[in-house]
Amino acid sequence: MSGQPRGGAEGERLERREELALSLAEVRARIAKACAAVGRDADEVGLLAVTKTFPAEDVAILHDLGLAEFAENRDQEAGRKTREFAGLRPGARVRWRMVGSLQRNKARSVLGWADRIDTVDSTRLADALAKAATEPVEVLLQVSIDGDAARGGHPIGDLPRLADHVARSGELILRGVMTVAPLSMSPQQAFAALYEAVTRLRDDHPDATVISAGMSGDLEDAIAHGSTCVRVGTALLGSRRLASP
Repeated sequence: MSGQPRGGAEGERLERREELALSLAEVRARIAKACAAVGRDADEVGLLAVTKTFPAEDVAILHDLGLAEFAENRDQEAGRKTREFAGLRPGARVRWRMVGSLQRNKARSVLGWADRIDTVDSTRLADALAKAATEPVEVLLQVSIDGDAARGGHPIGDLPRLADHVARSGELILRGVMTVAPLSMSPQQAFAALYEAVTRLRDDHPDATVISAGMSGDLEDAIAHGSTCVRVGTALLGSRRLASP
């Protein structure tokens, strides 16, 4: 009946939309406040929704709410989800980013759905992507601030060498860098070190303008130190997970 509360699947979808709309508004407010605190324009900082382990239906809702950039960290899940999303929103123009550790033998598969690879951390991975590419591929260099190999990322002190290697490839387009603040130092220290390294890097690679840094817990610190893209999962989507990731 008209005017009656809707239950079942439709009611759950409406409830989820309200949850995501509220979370998105809160995240955008945090970004705007952080930018204002350091005299930056909020338009300088992009929001990358990290949708790993969440269903394609959530991506569709976020797209309806105005987001167009989404990130995944597992090739198999992402391949399935991008196809499901395309079925839910035919013709929707969105961009997908790979933000997880990438094995070289997955290069061709990942390039089947990802518009940009944000975790290039070695010359060998760069070469694998270049070999698998059928058209130019945008990449970010994943930077290790503290040099902990177990956490992934290219050592910050050796960043120019990797950047030069990528730039020499006709198949890869160097767009910038990405990092996760290590637990061994404060986010402020980590992001300050990254910004200093990127500033030097741009002397030789002026088009490397993207700084993907900052997540749900430290996006304010990242914005204060030049981040142009924050990767937000928990603060945006909450703790809900797929029943069978």
